[in-house]
Amino acid sequence: CAFFTGKLNIGVDTVQHGVEGLTYLLTESSKLMISEIDFQDSIHVLGFSDELNQLLLQLYLDNRREIRSILSELVPKLPSYHSLEWRLDVQLASRSLRQQIKPVVTLKLHLNQNEDQTAQVLQTDPSTLLHLIQQLEQALGEMKTNHCRRIVRNMK
Repeated sequence: CAFFTGKLNIGVDTVQHGVEGLTYLLTESSKLMISEIDFQDSIHVLGFSDELNQLLLQLYLDNRREIRSILSELVPKLPSYHSLEWRLDVQLASRSLRQQIKPVVTLKLHLNQNEDQTAQVLQTDPSTLLHLIQQLEQALGEMKTNHCRRIVRNMK
């Protein structure tokens, strides 16, 4: 940075903001894999010269695949579903209450993560489980909307 600030007579903050802006431009464009035309439209509004716009376009085209591969390595590897076991327990009575119904659903969720298999045990009552199912079904329904399909398509 001292080289740039001394030779170009600009402040360290200006150089830092320029590098951060260039990094942001290239990573976001690479994430979305935007076309040449879309990239040119995006940088055209910045007011740079045509020569600089062409240099930025060439920089983007030369490096977008490598940037995407680096970004994919930075994504945390989340566990994936393997199987599910469940059991329904119902307490019908106790010493103090002769007639009671207290259901409990026990779930054992088997997950795969980096070649290892783990299990998570969860317990809930049926009403909470039904609410969770409704929320998941609503989320799946939202994934079928045009807006979400567009976002998912651009993420690939």
